[in-house]
Amino acid sequence: MWVSNILPSSFLGALIFLTCFANLYPEVALASVTRHYKFNIRLKNVTRLCGTKKIITVNGKFPGPRILAREGDRVVINVVNHVSNNMTIHWHGIRQLRSAWADGPAYITQCPIQTGQSYVYNFTITGQRGTLWYHAHISWIRATLYGPIIILPRHNVSYPFVKPYKEVPIMLGEWWKADTEAVINQALQTGAGPNNSDSYTINGFPGPSKNCSSKETYKLKVKPGKTYLLRLINAALNDELFFKIANHTFTIVDADASYVKPFETDTIYIAPGQTNNILLQTKNISSNAKFLIAARPYSTAAAGTFDNTTVFGLLEYHVTNSTSANSSINSLRSPPFPPINGTSYVANWTNQLRSLGNSRFPTNVPQTIQRWFFFTVGLGTNPCPKNQTCQGPTNRTKFSASVNNISFVMPTTAILQAYYFRRWNGVYTTDFPNNPLVQFNYTGTPPNNTMVTNGTKMVVLPYNTTVELVMQGTSILGAENHPFHLHGYNFYVVGQGSGNFNLTTDPTKFNLVDPVERNTVGVPSGGWVAIRFRADNPGVWFMHCHIEIHITWGLRMAWLVTDGKLPNQRLSPPPADLPKC
Repeated sequence: MWVSNILPSSFLGALIFLTCFANLYPEVALASVTRHYKFNIRLKNVTRLCGTKKIITVNGKFPGPRILAREGDRVVINVVNHVSNNMTIHWHGIRQLRSAWADGPAYITQCPIQTGQSYVYNFTITGQRGTLWYHAHISWIRATLYGPIIILPRHNVSYPFVKPYKEVPIMLGEWWKADTEAVINQALQTGAGPNNSDSYTINGFPGPSKNCSSKETYKLKVKPGKTYLLRLINAALNDELFFKIANHTFTIVDADASYVKPFETDTIYIAPGQTNNILLQTKNISSNAKFLIAARPYSTAAAGTFDNTTVFGLLEYHVTNSTSANSSINSLRSPPFPPINGTSYVANWTNQLRSLGNSRFPTNVPQTIQRWFFFTVGLGTNPCPKNQTCQGPTNRTKFSASVNNISFVMPTTAILQAYYFRRWNGVYTTDFPNNPLVQFNYTGTPPNNTMVTNGTKMVVLPYNTTVELVMQGTSILGAENHPFHLHGYNFYVVGQGSGNFNLTTDPTKFNLVDPVERNTVGVPSGGWVAIRFRADNPGVWFMHCHIEIHITWGLRMAWLVTDGKLPNQRLSPPPADLPKC
């Protein structure tokens, strides 16, 4: 009664309407809020493996603090750079619809944030829910600067699987005793592969298998008979990994923040950049118990060596009124893993992934294709500088990498800024080849000439173009798996296979019904993968191998998607605080 006496009749009517609307459509009425975060980039002393060193962190945390949001939320993150290194942050997997200025890769969508400067990343999470992550996107700083992005469904919208008792982020990474900037600088100077990491990590901890690290072990405490949702992220710089928990199985329900048809497995394969949501059903046991959590690499190691170690954590059961488990971690049995070079296992594992594809979460695979591309991806060489001896494949060459034999050269001006302000002369060209300029037996005997061409080239796509891209691995300097990440888009993985792609027979086997939707996919070692997407997001979008040494060597390219005709199909203007080069 008092409300009608105080509020104007027009406001009262609007209030009644909003109340009725909220009752009818609660998931819409409560859908969107703006979430603010402040990221202070600071140095932090961290002790691991008997030594202490300064690392670059977000707010002094390693791994960094989580970003929590719901589908439809706007996220505003003020990043302030307090270190001497230039800085950018990429919000890995976020679609960034019309907000390419917030994507983050240095010299692609922005110039770096310099010491003492700040930049506000502002984006809306549209049509996504699940697990993604953020990381530095300049040099090798992401070795320590990374953290989880947890996207919950809209209010009153349930998971398409059993509600978990608890949700736990699990971030796999690498740790170097040395400064990682010194590691990559030495590799670039000598032309050789970089020094291996000293340990893998689970949520920043190297585990008890290394000297001095018995207390540096990640422990996941669980209760019997409960369902846990593990948000698994591979944040390692250079290695694809297998992940297991001894005597336990998982149910895969999500890949790269897209729901999949659930399937059970006892081993997860996960490449750098990829994420998986997995359900862990704990055992109905009556006493406290411990089981090893473990991760080890998958690698064909064509160029140089790799960190051939296993990292361990602990799954600890806590049962009320039960005696403590006294078994030491050294007495626990490590779970069996596939072979380190288990390419066939990886192929079988990835072939099990299928989009959920129901009425709530439809699969929208482009059925007709307007532009078709064939990219070869792999290693190569650059000549050693004059009067210098190198340590690449020969003493006269440096390791390099390329897409269609183009090794991407990073500009000194951000490409998106050059495009938007029409100042692209001398920054980039738009003549990236649609197909390899030289054809050869891609997975057979490599050609005698392994030299690459260096340049900053892009592909231009008109807005809303439907694209099919076949990425073919090569055997130049040895076949390797290459996890490719496309910024600004999800794509459908419609096919993959071993050997050379056959344009006549292989497309007949494509899955155009329920292929998995991802943002990062492995180009198989000695094989190929085919993806489809619709270019409905204007801007400049980086695509690169997510093995950090390969991207450093030039295994990267960029797509330029032009504006559409309608206002909501155009790239938004740049923010006022966009960093300058």
